[in-house]
Amino acid sequence: QNEVSMSASILVAEAVWKDIESTCSVSNDQLSILHFLFGKNFERATRIVDQRGVKRISGKPSGRFIFQVVGESRRKEEYFCFAESYCACYSFFYDIVNRGEQLCCKHQLAARLAASLGACIEVKVSDEKLALLLSKL
Repeated sequence: QNEVSMSASILVAEAVWKDIESTCSVSNDQLSILHFLFGKNFERATRIVDQRGVKRISGKPSGRFIFQVVGESRRKEEYFCFAESYCACYSFFYDIVNRGEQLCCKHQLAARLAASLGACIEVKVSDEKLALLLSKL
């Protein structure tokens, strides 16, 4: 039962993300759906995006990229993540990988939302530097 509802949620979320990406804007209805699907994690993600907490680090010349997202604690640690598949934060391993209770963490949601809205801080680095960042994950 749980797996069926999770895969249905993923399909609904993907459709909403595609709509947001196509217009580079988000409606109240879309916000409501995403909030319904992701709960508190989505609220936290919107705060991170509002505070310009998402960097998109792109390698030149390949165009490959990874997101760096600011955490919400006072320490303001930054987490590397891929919006759809991975985050270096504790919650990703605990809630998503180990327990399968969430679809993704707030940092992944913030990355996806910021990218969809064109609200990332763009950082360009050499492919060598990007490879070095990725090797530390």
